[in-house]
Amino acid sequence: MRRATPFALATVVACVVAAGCSSGPPKFSLDNETVDATFACPSGSDNTTYPLHATLDAHNPTSSSVTIQSVTAQLKLAATKGPWLEKIGATYDAGSATFDPASVPAGANTTIKVTVTSACTSDKSIIAPLSYGEYVVDLHVTTSSGSYIVASKNRHRIVAT
Repeated sequence: MRRATPFALATVVACVVAAGCSSGPPKFSLDNETVDATFACPSGSDNTTYPLHATLDAHNPTSSSVTIQSVTAQLKLAATKGPWLEKIGATYDAGSATFDPASVPAGANTTIKVTVTSACTSDKSIIAPLSYGEYVVDLHVTTSSGSYIVASKNRHRIVAT
């Protein structure tokens, strides 16, 4: 009969311990952010505000409720077509957003609905067949379990009409 050497046993024990400890305790997470696909900015608008809606999925496998303390939004111009006032890469800080619900119970998954106040300008003197800017929307979410930044899976298109 063959016996395992102390080195072999130590290696097996180290592998089992490493595998058991590598995952750690379950953590709160946010993902799957989507935003309104399109907003038609009326001709002649000058920094006119409008509601931009977003949703994101919250997963709370922990044993404690997680409170959503604040949500802010930042839009970054990713693409344009036709004349556009901003350059690609420009960012817009939309500030604080409203959101619901305000907490995610222990062991729950839920969708958080967010409303951002965005703004647009559409110069009525520019005549173009179609002009738009596409934005990636980052939501900055502060919770009782930490701070998170979630980028939109889709882009928000502002169309100058």
